[in-house]
Amino acid sequence: MTFYDYLKIIQNVGSRYFSVAGVAFLLCYIIFRQTRASRKIQLKFPENKDFLREILHSISTILIFGLVPLFLLKNPEIRSYTTFYLKISDYGWIWFFLAFPVMFIMHDTYFYWMHRLMHHPRMFKLFHLVHHRSTNPSPWAAYAFHPLEAIIEIGIFVVFLFTIPMHALHFFLFFFMSIIYNVYGHLGWEIYPKGFSRHWLGKWINTSVNHNQHHQYFKGNYGLYFLFWDRMMGTIRKDYDQRFDEVKNRS
Repeated sequence: MTFYDYLKIIQNVGSRYFSVAGVAFLLCYIIFRQTRASRKIQLKFPENKDFLREILHSISTILIFGLVPLFLLKNPEIRSYTTFYLKISDYGWIWFFLAFPVMFIMHDTYFYWMHRLMHHPRMFKLFHLVHHRSTNPSPWAAYAFHPLEAIIEIGIFVVFLFTIPMHALHFFLFFFMSIIYNVYGHLGWEIYPKGFSRHWLGKWINTSVNHNQHHQYFKGNYGLYFLFWDRMMGTIRKDYDQRFDEVKNRS
């Protein structure tokens, strides 16, 4: 466990964030800004100071995210107690692929209840207010957390490492897919087609409109990838389908 190990980890985490969020920002906020402006979920654009705030908080998050794998995986004494493995043959290819839906379900459940807890009046200002300063989020808001929230967010890494067998590629691929969906949730545009929120399958999938409403109104729509928990717990906003239709019906 060395400082070089830490630099390598934060380089991996940071490159995922800046590459995915950067491409999304370039396409939506620069190249196609004018031609797609009427289809933006919230028609107003954030200001440059908002982008800067989101990026600075995200850098802080990246530095915190790097500490957990450093201490858990680069320390042999701790690593031996985790479920981390290096040979796919140890658990086979069936588990290797099955692990991904399991991880998404686990993360979505973890996020939903953690997210609702942080919206408790006694917790909100201390943990979650920083993220909600992006009332009209951009792709850069994906990791814009208060340090205390960042610690809770990366807690899913710990859950994985002490519950289910985790290969190195599981972490690499899962968190790459996760940041893609996180950036999409904060994109400011909806990429799913018309009627998706009412479709038999789409009604269970989180969308950019859904999460944008959460940032705009602060209440309801607490899910990450799916809407299972929101629908079961009655926390999905009543105007979600109407809002989705309104955004997608714009010319």
